[in-house]
Amino acid sequence: MEDPSRPDVGRRSLLWAALAAPAVAAASTTAVALDAAPASAAGASVRTGRFDEDDPRFAIGVLPDTQYLFDEDSSDPTPLRATFRYLTEQRKARNIAFMTHLGDVTEHGSEHEIELAGDTFRAIDGKVSYSVLAGNHDVRSSTDDQRGDSAYLRAFGPARFAAMPTFRGASPDGYNSYHVLRAAGREWLVLALDWRVSDKGLAWAQGVVDANPKLPIILTTHDLAWSDEAGTASLSDFGRRLWDRFIRRNDQIFLTLNGHYWPPGRTVLKNDAGHDVHVHIANYQDRYYGGAAMIRLYTFDLARKVIDVETFSPWLLDRDPEDRTPLEAENLELTGPADRFSLQIDFDERFAGFAPRVLPEPRPASAVMPRGTVAYWRFDASGLQSAGTDGGVVPAGAVARDLTGGGNDLTVELLHASAAEVLKWSAEHHEGQPAHASLRFDGGKNPDRGAVLRTGPAAPLNSMKFESGYTIEAFIKLPEPFEGDHAWMGILSWEGRSGDAGKTSGWSQDEPTCSLNLSPERFLQYVVYPTDRDADPTSWSHALPVGRWTHVAVVNDGRRTVVYVDGSKIARNPTQRSKGISTLGKPFAIGGTQFAQKYGQGYYGWIGDVRIVSRALRPREFLTPFDS
Repeated sequence: MEDPSRPDVGRRSLLWAALAAPAVAAASTTAVALDAAPASAAGASVRTGRFDEDDPRFAIGVLPDTQYLFDEDSSDPTPLRATFRYLTEQRKARNIAFMTHLGDVTEHGSEHEIELAGDTFRAIDGKVSYSVLAGNHDVRSSTDDQRGDSAYLRAFGPARFAAMPTFRGASPDGYNSYHVLRAAGREWLVLALDWRVSDKGLAWAQGVVDANPKLPIILTTHDLAWSDEAGTASLSDFGRRLWDRFIRRNDQIFLTLNGHYWPPGRTVLKNDAGHDVHVHIANYQDRYYGGAAMIRLYTFDLARKVIDVETFSPWLLDRDPEDRTPLEAENLELTGPADRFSLQIDFDERFAGFAPRVLPEPRPASAVMPRGTVAYWRFDASGLQSAGTDGGVVPAGAVARDLTGGGNDLTVELLHASAAEVLKWSAEHHEGQPAHASLRFDGGKNPDRGAVLRTGPAAPLNSMKFESGYTIEAFIKLPEPFEGDHAWMGILSWEGRSGDAGKTSGWSQDEPTCSLNLSPERFLQYVVYPTDRDADPTSWSHALPVGRWTHVAVVNDGRRTVVYVDGSKIARNPTQRSKGISTLGKPFAIGGTQFAQKYGQGYYGWIGDVRIVSRALRPREFLTPFDS
């Protein structure tokens, strides 16, 4: 469409006036007639093996108005062919799940233009699933989705999509459709609505939403919002109708995409549930070569809780840099704030109203004690004598049982003159933790305070050397805000002086022979004095996050030690040989580290399940399994 300098004048107003006619009676929601081919038959028609549907990172291609590339005898589909080639060739590398066209495929909607466009789209058929919707240049602009037959419908109606494994159905008129794609381990619904969806079309769309009540929805339509030169989007007249009558009422719709207007822009609106709905405009037909078939890639990253958006023309990027003209070089990639940006979205939180995340159930201790487990402590009722009310004090003398039955029970001791409130029971836990409970430690300095849980004087763990290897695991969480000075607080350790074990090469002979601590920068420090040499190989992690549970694993295979954080090997693991732990028959402790056989400050934060195994485990064998 031509660029409107104002939202209330010009061709857009004329098109809206042409639509102002008696409303068509709303169709019954029973009109969700699905004309898709059976999934078993469709699956063989599209090669999906290169797309990883379980990867938490995936991309959706968004293709806006291509109308100037299909303009009667001025047509040139070459740029679009390059875009389709990019999507198919990069499908594995970019994990591209889907592509959606935002309408105005052609300039006049003529038989010639539509036929050429349909033929161009064959380059992507059977390679990447996609949706297409009609823009005002593809059909008679004075009509809505009840317009009946058209060249567009014959080329881009339901029959075109029936073999795609994502296609789930179309409205009876054929102009509205929806797809369900599986990506990042869950299903997503893409709803493609005609440029002028009727009351019947809206009733059909509502039926689709009602039939898929747990799926997050990306809504695509040609005309929804316009943007000012600063890139701030506002709903158009028709967009306001669509928002009020459909989008705002359906919390599942979290992202809407449209073309039609330029410049591109975006805004965030609040729906009736009080949640964000991202409204985006993408249209580049005003730029060199009709936009040069620019594609937007929306890269969803569920691990980082972000959508990264980028806009570029594969056709122009393919050119030899030495051969690019100034206009080609200027338009090959757009990096303005409306074209390249990131959206921070906590997907679990945003979707909780209609698809709350199902967390793993607690696992019994017997299910997480593999061969070689020498100690396992958990702080639910199965393992802690004083487990109970969230926030309740765990008193001195309370016992955390070693669930292996190996005799390594822990007893709570308060440090210095600490009040009982320094140790409390908590229902908080890492979502992958077997037990749904933890201990909340409130240790600190000036004066030193805290609590520790120690093995008894005769516990077998006190003297174990682990010369064939070991794995020590713990779930920890640092408070947010992380207040006070907690530098060098201990998480767990064996008591005793390294000097008493004959070790003289370390920082001080007064430090213990094995401890896991936190530096002033919140770096994990694992220091161990091995049995076979006078050395203190030390591992250092990155800065740990606050307000979030972390799984830590220390793995030794009898030769060297590797520390893992959330299943990832950290960078600073020493290559120095390390065999066993020079234990001295003194207690093992959770919640603190001794120096010169005395405890200073105690740990500050939460500690969940702790397990020690007398062999090296692989990440997939950890208390919460990770891919190895």
